[in-house]
Amino acid sequence: MGSSFTHLHVHTEYSMLDGAARLDELVSKARSDGQQALGITDHGNMYGVIEFYKECVKQGIKPILGTEAYMAHDHRSERIARRGRLDDNGGSDEGGHKQYYHLTLLAENNQGYSNLIQLSSLAFLEGYHYKPRVDWELLEKYSSGLIATTGCLGGHVLQSLLNGDEKGAIAKASRLQDIFGKDNLFVELQDHGITNQRTTNPKLVEIARAIGAPIIATNDSHYVNQSDHMAHDALLCVQTGALMRDQDRFRFEGNEHYLKTAAEMRSVWKDLPEACDNTLLIAERAQVDITFDEYQIPDFPIPADYKTPADYLSFLTWKGAQQRWGDNLPSAVVERLAFELKTISDMGFDAYFLIVWDLIRHARESNIRVGPGRGSAAGCAVAYCLRITDLDPLKYDLLFERFLNPSRISMPDIDMDFDSRYRDHMIQYAAEKYGRDHVAQIITFATIKARNAVRDAARVLGHEYGVGDRIAKLMPALQQGRDTPLAACFEFDDEHAAGYREAQGLRDLVLSDEIAAKVVEVARGLEGLKRSDGIHAAAVVITGKPLTEYLPIQRKGADAPIVTQYEMHAVESLGLLKMDFLGLRNLDVIADAVAMIREQTDPDFDIDVIDLADIETFELLGRGDTIGVFQLESPPMQSLLRLMKPTAFEDVCAVIALYRPGPMSTKMHTTYAKIKNNIEEPEYFHEDAREVLHDTYGLMVYQESMMRVAQKFAGYSLAQADNLRKACGKKDPKAMAAEEGSFVDGCEKTGYGRPLGEKLFDIIRGFADYAFNKSHAYGYGLIAYQTAYLKAHFPVEYSACLLSSVKGNYEKAAVHLADARSIGITVSNPDINEGRSDFAAITADGQKRIVFALSGVRNVGEGIVLQILEERDRNGPYDSFHDFARRAPEQALNKRAVESLIKAGAFDSFGHPRRGLLMVFESIIDSAVVSRREEEKGVMSLFGEMEDASVTGWSAEVAIPDMQFAKPDQLRHEKEMLGLYISDHPLRGVEHALRRLVSSSIQELESREAGMATIGGVMSGLNRRFTKKGDQMATFVLEDMDAAVEVTVFAKVLAEYGHLLSDDLVVTVTGRLNKRDDSPPSFSAQRISVPENLGDRVPEVELSLPAGFTADKLERLKAIIAEFPGTSPCKVKLVGGKVFDLGASGLVDFEKAMGPLRVTFGSNAVKII
Repeated sequence: MGSSFTHLHVHTEYSMLDGAARLDELVSKARSDGQQALGITDHGNMYGVIEFYKECVKQGIKPILGTEAYMAHDHRSERIARRGRLDDNGGSDEGGHKQYYHLTLLAENNQGYSNLIQLSSLAFLEGYHYKPRVDWELLEKYSSGLIATTGCLGGHVLQSLLNGDEKGAIAKASRLQDIFGKDNLFVELQDHGITNQRTTNPKLVEIARAIGAPIIATNDSHYVNQSDHMAHDALLCVQTGALMRDQDRFRFEGNEHYLKTAAEMRSVWKDLPEACDNTLLIAERAQVDITFDEYQIPDFPIPADYKTPADYLSFLTWKGAQQRWGDNLPSAVVERLAFELKTISDMGFDAYFLIVWDLIRHARESNIRVGPGRGSAAGCAVAYCLRITDLDPLKYDLLFERFLNPSRISMPDIDMDFDSRYRDHMIQYAAEKYGRDHVAQIITFATIKARNAVRDAARVLGHEYGVGDRIAKLMPALQQGRDTPLAACFEFDDEHAAGYREAQGLRDLVLSDEIAAKVVEVARGLEGLKRSDGIHAAAVVITGKPLTEYLPIQRKGADAPIVTQYEMHAVESLGLLKMDFLGLRNLDVIADAVAMIREQTDPDFDIDVIDLADIETFELLGRGDTIGVFQLESPPMQSLLRLMKPTAFEDVCAVIALYRPGPMSTKMHTTYAKIKNNIEEPEYFHEDAREVLHDTYGLMVYQESMMRVAQKFAGYSLAQADNLRKACGKKDPKAMAAEEGSFVDGCEKTGYGRPLGEKLFDIIRGFADYAFNKSHAYGYGLIAYQTAYLKAHFPVEYSACLLSSVKGNYEKAAVHLADARSIGITVSNPDINEGRSDFAAITADGQKRIVFALSGVRNVGEGIVLQILEERDRNGPYDSFHDFARRAPEQALNKRAVESLIKAGAFDSFGHPRRGLLMVFESIIDSAVVSRREEEKGVMSLFGEMEDASVTGWSAEVAIPDMQFAKPDQLRHEKEMLGLYISDHPLRGVEHALRRLVSSSIQELESREAGMATIGGVMSGLNRRFTKKGDQMATFVLEDMDAAVEVTVFAKVLAEYGHLLSDDLVVTVTGRLNKRDDSPPSFSAQRISVPENLGDRVPEVELSLPAGFTADKLERLKAIIAEFPGTSPCKVKLVGGKVFDLGASGLVDFEKAMGPLRVTFGSNAVKII
């Protein structure tokens, strides 16, 4: 067998934070060394098996599939407490035994692969305790088709030898041999220069001879090249939180745990060549064939009256068509449905549609709100008839071929949006329908991104946080949420050209600073490696047979969900039915708002039949008043809406398609807006293009626009046009060349000529980078329009439901609270009589307002609130705090919860001062509870008939002192309990003066580029602490009227300004805005000031009015000024910059007038200066 070798003990990056070998590099090295096969044996899982299999096939070597299983000491059901550190060799339990042992398992054939799946799955489902563990019982049951080895130093056999128990080692090896068979148990030898291996290897050879087992040599490979040793060591430190300089940390001995060449392995084992030869014998024996892309759609149970799924689907479709279009179906509808049904049936996807239909049906019948459709499925008329989607594809020219191409069979992809509170319910329904062992959520893997790699590297090298942070800040800005790879920061490539140019400062630092150079070197070794596994936010797999007949699954703990071990793309490649169950919070808000409107305003209100040409909705959109409106609430989107001034539903959809980096980089969004508003004329490359591009003003905004152009000019079928779309999206030069030839030929055949065909193909090639899926834009456009409609017509109800949806997120709640107040909505403190569990819209004296959610008060759980409300609903409102104490269920009188309610102002309506009530509430509760218990015992009845009897301590009410907190203290308590200032704000009255001192509001930081800025607000949460070097630093939260941000004050700045810092102080901070990955913005202070005399200046109102504003708007302005007279001057600014001071007749109370002014003229039209 000469000089070759096959590695059979190989850890990849899927041995997370332990393996540092990237799959493509691993396979490439084996192939370049001439190795004909390669194994994969990740720790306790099969995560990387499919990706590894495909990579090996791609590179022309044989994949050998396996795992390094964990074995329980005795039985997998053991849950023995750990003693000491859990290390790579299994740690110890309280009995001195290892928590787990290692065992290498390899699949010899497809039966073995199936058993590998069973073992890996059951290790999680039945044996998970720190690690997924199998046991002797499972090995005996699922041994067929598997090759086992005795494993590494952590294996049963070697642990016995290390403990001096040679008889035990032989017994363990013999037991394994009995289970797997004489030819299928190999004694594994390793030599990484480790003393324990060199002392035990001769004994392993003796054991092999004693039991007649073959030997194999392996290298416990954890990284690809020997030079990767440091990166791997750093990865171990990331896993354990240690520093590389720590002496007692977990580490590998030596630097030999890499994928050695065959020559290196032969050299190490030159005295035992058969140990290497046997690896080749195993490689010859191992042959697993995995079938891809053969669809495995589960059967759908159909009624007995129907012969096939196609028959039942056809029945449901035509029935639904009559409900959608009436009894006399238009011929276009009949033709479209017949074509779609035939295509679906020919492709074998009838059952798929029935499965989706049934899920959506169940949701609707369970009163769970469902989205109108996302992705290309909105182009399917069959889906519209089945109520899977809610957009008429014929009306909006949404194309079926974009969803399901008759010339290219691929699994349909219908993503389902549900009210997020019921997503788990929907998965549960699927599990009950198809079997709990047939449904699982799908795993996802987090990787170490470039910026995080830099920060991780700096930390494990022992540097202060600022070192890594400084290097990370020199990296290029995120591109569509993604880092520029570190390699591309130092070596130019076309794909990351912009990032390379931005990284000049990083390159300069690395050249001049040895510490930075070392950090980047280690970071490059970490970047891209898998960090952890998680659960995909949407993806679910449904199988016809039990899951483990197709793939391995896992569950980390008895109450955790079942999850696949293969990620989404691997699941799809196996032909399994992957569906996206998405929880969309905006659907929660819509559902709650509709329920509230029906309860309080209009019992017949139906959001699904609203007018899609509503003027008030378009006015709101045109003003950019879209905070809380789905997809349209960012400041740049608001600017685009003001520019666009939508007047049709189609405009809303176009905004969603245009607000993306591609179209915006070419100014397509502004071109569209100018043409729409008759500022520019549309340009058509040919007059006939007007026929297919008139609705987008000559621009190919949508992929469907491109398809229609190809159909019109090149004579393509829509299926061919979709193939063109896909080729353009992939940018495959070979495919594009073929498509260009076909397209130009088509233009010649249709009479438009080759020159126009060539010109048009170049246009299409350019637009392909930017064109958006029209069906998706329209599906999400409908949700956007519905939320805008609710905000325009039912602002109080909608704002209340928005606030409820984010009540645990104080930052988002602050934004929605500020927005509600900006349009004149009053938000009041929680109230024990008016409040509900969630935010409530209350009408009193003809005025609507929002009452803060009782369950939004800190320390007050949902259960307590429900008990309080049940008593209130049953026996009427509470009369006083004493009445509350007497009546509320005893479990609801939790003193911590009641204290929080008092601080939040929930009892203010009784006239009780908060400070006074806090002084005596415990006594009142204690007295009420004692009285209640005695009444229950019947003690009171003993005296009930005695007219002169008096009972001390029961009838007398504890007086509540008339003492109130100072306003700052009261507001601080509110902020502590509610996360927000409600009854007032420390900045009230000075916010506009403060705004003149800053360059950005805190809310504006979200859309601002990283860099220098000045912000202002009130401080809270001040925390001073010491760094590892002994320097003091501080952090605090800075909050203005609309938002908050965390501010960091490093040692040098703190030394200068530390004496100024205290909670509740109003300050301005100049410093650097930091943006990391997808994290919220943070701020590093460089200068801190305490502004003086903020309240002395009278603010002015500046109202910006567009050209041609109507007379009725002017009359409305006069009416508002007359209704809210005050001392603030009002100025009107017209287009062109001309400003009119309204003088004494224009003096207004700006606080009261702000809401009506913003409702009338738009939030951004009104400024306080």
